[in-house]
Amino acid sequence: MPRVKKEEITEQISTKPRTKVKSGFIAGTGRRKTATARVFLWEEKGEFTINGMDISEYFATEQEQTQWLKPFHLIGVSHPKAKFTASIKVQGSGKSAQLGAVVHGISAALAGMNEEFRSILAKQGLLTRDPRMVERKKYFLHKARKRPQYSKR
Repeated sequence: MPRVKKEEITEQISTKPRTKVKSGFIAGTGRRKTATARVFLWEEKGEFTINGMDISEYFATEQEQTQWLKPFHLIGVSHPKAKFTASIKVQGSGKSAQLGAVVHGISAALAGMNEEFRSILAKQGLLTRDPRMVERKKYFLHKARKRPQYSKR
């Protein structure tokens, strides 16, 4: 394998295109299980996108829709797309945990916007990270707690 000079590596890294984010946003980070959501929120009319998809496509069911809208309804915004624009990057875990991470991130961004919002969202528990995680598998066991069958003879 040929050796690559340090200058060539830095040149390759610096020419990589980066996604541009408009300034004037409020950022919030949300976590649930192993899912992490980075939320960028602007106070202007626009769309809500998650990983480049529209949020209504990403969270298609009605139950998921009401859950991600909950922080906005609590602060008195019935139609968030008419007042806010959001770009959300979420990764890790499954859809349900990603939804929880997005709600946590949106709540954190709204709390950073106004102190009144912080008290409202904190009372509902939306600013608290859910600490429940999957218990790790231990050696000699089949799963985290499931043991092999005991045989006396």
